Amino acid sequence: MRTVDPVKHAEKKRHITDTAAGLFAQKGFERTTVADICRAADISTGSLFHYFPTKRAIFREIFVQDAEDNAAMFARARELSPWDGVLLMVGHLCAPALDRSVAGLVLEVVAQASRDPELWELVGRNEQVVRDELAALLQQAHDAGQIALPVSALTAASWAQALVDGLFGRLIDPDFDANEQVRTLRLILSRFVGAPAP
Repeated sequence: MRTVDPVKHAEKKRHITDTAAGLFAQKGFERTTVADICRAADISTGSLFHYFPTKRAIFREIFVQDAEDNAAMFARARELSPWDGVLLMVGHLCAPALDRSVAGLVLEVVAQASRDPELWELVGRNEQVVRDELAALLQQAHDAGQIALPVSALTAASWAQALVDGLFGRLIDPDFDANEQVRTLRLILSRFVGAPAP
């Protein structure tokens, strides 16, 4: 039996998922075919099904990988001062909004999660982990005297998430300047918790 290289296996899965995500954003989940994904990823159908049993499994994998990326970034954030860690995470969460094509993927997530309980649970679990991790960093920043929380850390984290979500909701506006609005978001959050302007 051939030994599977876990690193190469993960890289291939990531390549397929990244390619598919671009197609889902552009064409939508339903209109994107397995053949489209194979052609764009330059792999055979047999090879694709070696990694994913269905197209929907590829879509779900986007959010499995998102959770892994978030976990890696939170690990980095915990190595910084708490407030710097918060700003790092907020920047990480906002980063996809700088790519306007992500708007299509956001719409697809809403549409697909409403009819896919497994995806709904996956996205919800990711949101909960982000909220809890942000809350922990915010509480540490408060305890260290870096910020002054006017509400509980969990409430502040929930509002930070709401601000980030608002960015993605505006991506369909052709006049929306994501770079400017990310800067504004960071300023709003800093003012809210009494931190120096970023």
